[in-house]
Amino acid sequence: MSIWQEFFREPIIFLSFTGLAIVIGMCIFYAVYFYVKVAQSDSQ
Repeated sequence: MSIWQEFFREPIIFLSFTGLAIVIGMCIFYAVYFYVKVAQSDSQ
């Protein structure tokens, strides 16, 4: 069985990877956000 078929057939796999992608995306966003804010405050 193809891994893509299994990924879209089983909702728990799809939801867990979707949730994981959202959490990782938020971590990357806030890491960049705080880095930019710290860099701006140092330059002032």
